[in-house]
Amino acid sequence: MQRVQEDIKDKLIVNWKYSSLEQINSQQGPQWKIWEQPEDYQSRGLRAFQAAEAARQQGESVFHSFHIALLKAKHEQKRDIADVNTLIEVANNNGLEMKRFKNDLSNRQLLTKLANEHTFAVEELGVFGTPTLVFPENQAIFLKMSPPPPQEECLPLFNELFNLAYRRRIIHEIKRP
Repeated sequence: MQRVQEDIKDKLIVNWKYSSLEQINSQQGPQWKIWEQPEDYQSRGLRAFQAAEAARQQGESVFHSFHIALLKAKHEQKRDIADVNTLIEVANNNGLEMKRFKNDLSNRQLLTKLANEHTFAVEELGVFGTPTLVFPENQAIFLKMSPPPPQEECLPLFNELFNLAYRRRIIHEIKRP
């Protein structure tokens, strides 16, 4: 998405929303909620959600740079984003005000946003995985792709996905064996 945004600038507004795969894939039953687990719960992603929202407290541009860096840390550098030291390092490397970040990182109230956005994503949009792209009129598609395409292919690929999701609504699933 970052590469597409770089290509078309102000024509695309990306609103990153939270959705927890750990919650979606939980075998604990519908009453169990990842965001209600105690602070010492060994989660694969809960701390990362908290860190992202702590970054957002310093502004949307700060959140955006932190979020992109966090995605790169996980998917490109294969870092453990459940490790608070990784989160602090990513925050520090991206210019966050560290005293505020650490304070906000311990604020469990920030998990309310995860709870609200995750619940909306699952109940209203049918989200079952990430990333899910949501186009106008809540036309959503799940996308699994690896590795990222070269820069010159990003915008054409995005346009194809948009056309598939928004204009070809009769298509409900495409999957490679």
